[in-house]
Amino acid sequence: MTDPIAFDSTTPRFALPLLYTGQAQKEVFVNEAFTLADALLHCTVEGEATAPPENATDGATWIIATGASGDWSGKDGMLASRANGAWIFIAPRIGMRVFDGSTRQDRLFSGYWRKASPLAEPVGGSTVDGEARAAIVNLVASLQAVGILPSA
Repeated sequence: MTDPIAFDSTTPRFALPLLYTGQAQKEVFVNEAFTLADALLHCTVEGEATAPPENATDGATWIIATGASGDWSGKDGMLASRANGAWIFIAPRIGMRVFDGSTRQDRLFSGYWRKASPLAEPVGGSTVDGEARAAIVNLVASLQAVGILPSA
């Protein structure tokens, strides 16, 4: 006797629900997939928090900080997105980037959510090279403008 054919029920990267031929209530699965895709496409987070905000609006997303409580308990490091008055939780994948609106910079997931630290402007030394300092200041300003480095 041959083994029955096994189908995955979700996509491999973000666990979007898949449909089957003749499946009942397909709209539930399609709407769930759209809600997850909406939270992930060009993802912007409000910031990082340990507890759900009291007046969260649909579409708002947060990074769940370590030591989370309430509805977020046990979900450290995940993304929490508000949809239809409830929280959906999304496990990040290595290489995932989000834009953090609270710090105005990109965050990168590589085992944990990483963010750049502000750089100090170079000072001191026995010989001051004005052109080199100006170039470094312009470089830092450019990196801050595109969200790679945070503003001081």
